[in-house]
Amino acid sequence: MSEMVSGERRPRQLHELTDVFGFLEQVRLRPGMWVRSLDELHSMLIGYRVALEVHGIGEDFEFWPAGAFAEWLWVRLGRHSSLGWAAEISREAEATGVSPLNLFFTFVDEFRASNRTRNA
Repeated sequence: MSEMVSGERRPRQLHELTDVFGFLEQVRLRPGMWVRSLDELHSMLIGYRVALEVHGIGEDFEFWPAGAFAEWLWVRLGRHSSLGWAAEISREAEATGVSPLNLFFTFVDEFRASNRTRNA
């Protein structure tokens, strides 16, 4: 996660990040610097996963289209979609009047909290 300074998160250098969640926290802090849409973030995450594989890095990656995050989301939303998690979050965001990126980060927080509860 981002380092806390005076109760606020601060941006970190890429070499300081240890996993995909650290990267996502940086995107959350300054989304406009990284992406313009949830679809772009989805594509970036696919690239992240491909880079892990190319470089032989054994990091857990929950954001693959059929990964743990998608499976959790289908239960959370009460439906399954072949369009993928980004499309379904965008649909949900439109229906609720929330930014797709903001809703994604809300779901990521819920997903992580549910995993901590299960693993405790």
